[in-house]
Amino acid sequence: MLPTTEQNFTSVYVCQMLSNFYRSVELFRFNDRTGEIYIFAGEELQVVISRDGKWRFIL
Repeated sequence: MLPTTEQNFTSVYVCQMLSNFYRSVELFRFNDRTGEIYIFAGEELQVVISRDGKWRFIL
């Protein structure tokens, strides 16, 4: 399984947004079992990007 086009564009957008707020991206991972992209930024920010390109913070 590969990331979708929507996920590709959204991941660049989210990483750019994090960079604008001076947050370093510590981990960027595509889970081929669930099809989700996981981004860990800074010390506490966690973002999940679903197959449809929608993203959300994990608390």
